[in-house]
Amino acid sequence: MPWSLLGIIFAVCAVLCAVGFYKFVYFLSIGYGFAVAGGGIAILVMYFINPTAVPLWVMLVQTVLFVIYGVRLSGFLLVRELKNVTFRKTDVAKDTLAKNNEKKMPVFVLATIWITVSALYTTQVSAQLFRYVNASTDIIVPVIGFAISVFGIVLEAVADNQKSAQKKERPDMVATKGLYKMCRCPNYLGEILFWTGVFVGGISTYATAGQWIVAVIAYICIVFIMFNGAQRLEKRQIARYGENEEYNDYANKTPIIIPLLPIYHLNKK
Repeated sequence: MPWSLLGIIFAVCAVLCAVGFYKFVYFLSIGYGFAVAGGGIAILVMYFINPTAVPLWVMLVQTVLFVIYGVRLSGFLLVRELKNVTFRKTDVAKDTLAKNNEKKMPVFVLATIWITVSALYTTQVSAQLFRYVNASTDIIVPVIGFAISVFGIVLEAVADNQKSAQKKERPDMVATKGLYKMCRCPNYLGEILFWTGVFVGGISTYATAGQWIVAVIAYICIVFIMFNGAQRLEKRQIARYGENEEYNDYANKTPIIIPLLPIYHLNKK
């Protein structure tokens, strides 16, 4: 296991997600995207400093995907945080902001969260590092992974834009049109698909049990985080729209995160 190189990536991710000390939710949002982008760039720099047999274009494409994914996500969240008046006027947003401002988390708790998420983000970009370290020369599997990741990025971006547009049009209702007809959290689905592509793209390069364990843990964690996020979102929506017949009809007929999979609710009623 290339511990020293993993340590460098960890340091980069830690620096870029340290914005969470300003507001702890940024550890998992704005800082998350920047950490992923920075981690990918750090691995590419390692490649240029000490090249291996990995085709340069493979390293470049994976890095570009990490950067596009991270900058788009953090940029979208930052704009929504600072400029989206509709978001800030919703009761859910007011409650969230109020709760975040009510409590000042102890420094040791923030530090624990910071270290934990930095380690997670390191594992998430580790597939690219393992390809570099193992000098893998195959291209078919990486290309398949790239295609899945691109689809995930596009899906998430379109879903985010559709949600913002629909919330401006109807602040009193969740998004129900476009991609939101196939599932209630298409942006989370896009996130899962992006990281599925990263994991699949590395299948042909994982050379040791340790590398497989790191890659599998990273993938399981992101899937769990997305389902947990969907569960928390549903809980907030129930609190806000639970008495709304239109919302209940939509929620009871639309899968929450995976299209065609008849899982409609993650919260027990």
